[in-house]
Amino acid sequence: MPTVRFQSGEMVMGRWPGSNLYYEVKVLRFSPKSQLYTVIYKDGTELELKDQDIKSATGFRTRSRSRSRSRSPARRRSRSRSPARITRRSSSRTAAVAAAAAITESTPNSRRDAKLKDVLENPTKPVENNSNNKHENKEENDTANKVTEPEAKVEAEPEMSQGRYNLRRRKDDGDAKAVEVKQLQLEEEEAKPTTVPAATSTTPLDFGGRIGAYFWLLFLPAWVLFLLLQVTLVDPSLANFPPPLPPLETLFDGQALGIVLLWTLFQALLYILPVGKLSEGMPLRTGERLKYRTNGFFAIVVSAVAVAAAVYQGVDLTYIHSNFLQLAVASFLGSFLLSVYLYVRSRYVPPDQLALGGNSGNVVYDFFKGHELNPRIKNFDLKFFCEMRPGLIGWCVINFAMALAEMQEQHLEAPSHAMILVNLFQLLYVVDGLWNEEAILTTMDLMHDGFGFMLAFGDLVWVPFTYSLQAYYLVTHPNPLGLPALIAIVAIKLLGFYIFRMSNSQKNAFRRNPSDPKLAHLKTIPTATGKSLLVSGWWGVVRHPNYLGDLIMALAWSLPCGFSHLLPWYYMIYFIILLVHRNSRDMSECRRKYGSAWDEYCQTVRYRIIPGIY
Repeated sequence: MPTVRFQSGEMVMGRWPGSNLYYEVKVLRFSPKSQLYTVIYKDGTELELKDQDIKSATGFRTRSRSRSRSRSPARRRSRSRSPARITRRSSSRTAAVAAAAAITESTPNSRRDAKLKDVLENPTKPVENNSNNKHENKEENDTANKVTEPEAKVEAEPEMSQGRYNLRRRKDDGDAKAVEVKQLQLEEEEAKPTTVPAATSTTPLDFGGRIGAYFWLLFLPAWVLFLLLQVTLVDPSLANFPPPLPPLETLFDGQALGIVLLWTLFQALLYILPVGKLSEGMPLRTGERLKYRTNGFFAIVVSAVAVAAAVYQGVDLTYIHSNFLQLAVASFLGSFLLSVYLYVRSRYVPPDQLALGGNSGNVVYDFFKGHELNPRIKNFDLKFFCEMRPGLIGWCVINFAMALAEMQEQHLEAPSHAMILVNLFQLLYVVDGLWNEEAILTTMDLMHDGFGFMLAFGDLVWVPFTYSLQAYYLVTHPNPLGLPALIAIVAIKLLGFYIFRMSNSQKNAFRRNPSDPKLAHLKTIPTATGKSLLVSGWWGVVRHPNYLGDLIMALAWSLPCGFSHLLPWYYMIYFIILLVHRNSRDMSECRRKYGSAWDEYCQTVRYRIIPGIY
């Protein structure tokens, strides 16, 4: 067994590929198979380094200081050129380097770059010293003298084994001067306070950019209102557009608002209970991994028991059906106020906590897309909570209430077969998501998207009140199903669920531990970031097999409603548009991140979602 010198979590000095410069990195893991350490830099870059490219942080600093002090003046003189050459060339270069070092020490950042450029371009020009303290002047002169020593660099000695990454000084004076200048600039950057790269506004804008943000802020609530008004019609045909708008005063109901708030607080209580596993998220740009309480399955079980107890005590759950619009409006108000809070608090967080895609500088766009990546109140993660709890579990409660309403409206002793299928299919989808709650930590929403209006509205309004349209439709539009149709629909659902679950499990396992022996049979394409792209298994068939499974399940949810109206097929149509757009976003992000490796991946795995078609 090879000796592992560095342990996971240890801070060491890692050499940056293509240079002799070492930066502080954190060891993530060691792969015995490849004999490589996976490390993460402070800017979030993950790379695999050889053992010789990693040094102990303490020993590295000690050796750097000792080398700069141990060389004697005589030895330095023995390596210099003739007096004549020193006078004509080296002296000007040395003076330029010394003067630049003095500027770096004594000049404010706002003026430093201009002075540095001036000194390097005019090495014989006298340098103005702004220091009024003699002690400071002495320190600057000492610093200037030290810079002339090649050994004073805080970089490793060149190694023969570094091959094409080996950087050596040219014998030619012009090249030497260029190397000195480059090294000086690198040292100046290293001398600045170490900070984690902040989110920048250079990330391409999604959803139509700034103008699109205005559009979606208005369109999304209006579209949900249209769907809910349309589904209440006796004939919900699009030919009856627009549906009649009820009096504005009937849209808001205090009791409905109270129910929404009580439900949200109940789910928050279940979330904070010390039950379930504490899971680690993916590494952030800072290298930190946040912890999440993944007890979603516990939450839905307790919620089911609470709802059953409420019905047993005589609570009329059909209130949800008769006040569906008012409950949706109350949820919209809650999501809007939450979005305002999220944006206001994001103005006071450090730059490294902002989302790359939600930092455009435009207030409306950042409010919509999400300015802060992981807003938390102590250990309570707001994005993770809203993503998986109130809306998702509320969706199942709404479906159950629609089954009770169907029995009441159609005077049935039990829900119809179509209603049972819709309830069971969607319940299975939610329970599976909460059982495998840890897998969501590797999704785009959690890793890249900030938490703003887009996700808040989607989690608290869009999911529970539009995904339940099939159940709402069946309350007043029955669709009898024969045994062959039942068997076919169940088979389609099981096929979609199998593809969805197996592909997601494979992806999540690979992202968390690529060196897992269970995944050794999978073929991959290495990338410059140190990560690898799967090109076998489920992910060798299409680029997004989980999307394929999702679409097949969406088909199974819509089939029980029949083909009389387009409205119950809304989810299927919307989901196709959503997944195509998400695939486009994912393609752009991966091409930017992986470069030519992504092009090779696309040539290997040709189809995006549907084999042979798309």
